[in-house]
Amino acid sequence: MSRIPQQLTMGVVIGNRGFFPSYLVAEAREQAIALFARLGINTIMLDPSQTELGGVETRQDAKTCAELFRAHRDRIHGVVVLLPNFGDEKAIAETLRLSGLNVPVLVQAQEDNLDKMGLATRRDSFCGKISLCNNLRQYGIPFTLTTQHVCALTGEVFEQDLRRFEQVCRVVTSMRGVRVGAIGARPAGFNTVRYSEKLLERLGIAVETLDLSEVFTRIKTLRDDDIRVDEKRRILIDNADASGIPADKLVTMAKLFVVISEWVVANDIDTTAIQCWTSLQENLGINVCSIMSVMSGQLMPSACEVDVMGALSMFALASSNMNPASIADWNNNFGDDRDKCVLFHCGNFAASSLESPHMGTADIIGTTVGKENTCGAVHGRLKSGPLTYFRLSTDDLTGEIKAYVGQGQSVDDPLDTVGCRAVIQVPHLENLLNWICRNGFEHHVAMNHSASAEILHEAFTRYLGVSTYLHH
Repeated sequence: MSRIPQQLTMGVVIGNRGFFPSYLVAEAREQAIALFARLGINTIMLDPSQTELGGVETRQDAKTCAELFRAHRDRIHGVVVLLPNFGDEKAIAETLRLSGLNVPVLVQAQEDNLDKMGLATRRDSFCGKISLCNNLRQYGIPFTLTTQHVCALTGEVFEQDLRRFEQVCRVVTSMRGVRVGAIGARPAGFNTVRYSEKLLERLGIAVETLDLSEVFTRIKTLRDDDIRVDEKRRILIDNADASGIPADKLVTMAKLFVVISEWVVANDIDTTAIQCWTSLQENLGINVCSIMSVMSGQLMPSACEVDVMGALSMFALASSNMNPASIADWNNNFGDDRDKCVLFHCGNFAASSLESPHMGTADIIGTTVGKENTCGAVHGRLKSGPLTYFRLSTDDLTGEIKAYVGQGQSVDDPLDTVGCRAVIQVPHLENLLNWICRNGFEHHVAMNHSASAEILHEAFTRYLGVSTYLHH
């Protein structure tokens, strides 16, 4: 089961300042409760019995709110700060510091109305937000801003901001403590997917390894009529049309699926990178592509060629929008159109992203190992629609983890080829490819149907400390 959280919980801080209208705090609290409930977001916030109107204004209020947050720290994925009036910037910053939380923070300030600028009704949140952000920066607390400097708590603008912030929180939560399974050795010819486990460890990411010899040994212990094997066989058949695949090949695939799945569960693995050629073809006579397709569809992405950074890229992308992510090669130009190119891989894309997915053989690898030994590749054309692409990489020369992200479109221009493929359109693609080459990134890229580039950029740059290039 995917560890990506489905429903999130937010700590909510409502700022107050005594010489501004305090009734605005109670009003904001009621509006916030209604909004978060409608969006399906759980909340942890003070109630009026704990502080005046449930707001935060004094040092004591800050301690009370921080204590509440600490009591629920394992549940809180992010903090939303609401300023219905100017607010006390120091008390809010102290709340966040004392809570010990290390989660994303969203700052919202309520807009004033021109017909309510009298002393009894004016808010001055416009100014208070600047003061709060100044204090948060002094305290070393990273934060996210709303699209507009001030906005109505009940308006569409803030609702969209809150939905985007929810996605940021989901990415940050998912990436902290993520565990990657590296199954098999990197193919000898693929220096491009080298990576640094030590740099990943700095980010709290663990890599667990499994040798293919252990996989083959475990497969030999499974009987063809094992109920676990039949269950996995049925899942594979449901994933893509397998009517052209011999029954014995499907059983072998199912056994491999059982071994991988049980190892994943036993080791709390979130995403995998597998040596997909040529050992599996030579020893088992199958491709692992369909298994990877299924796992990616279950939001437990699986990358080819032991591309650990590719697997992490897929996991981050899937966590940002809860859509299955796939990995592909930046593979071919598309005629003379310099803003279009072909993405391709033998057959590992999540089936839900494809038009008419079916299981077949991997013809390119088949030229060296025999096509009959490559059963299991998924074939299909990526559906048209919005597309986000993302890539993480470790750079040992600079001692950093880096990334790039951007958006484009999957288009339905004619393309006569096999495997998992897509024609995509990216603005200023030549500039992006130049940047990828100059900065030493790999030929693999993670992608899915979404518009999540800014979400990933915010999560990785602001909260995860990964320098991320946002392509426009």
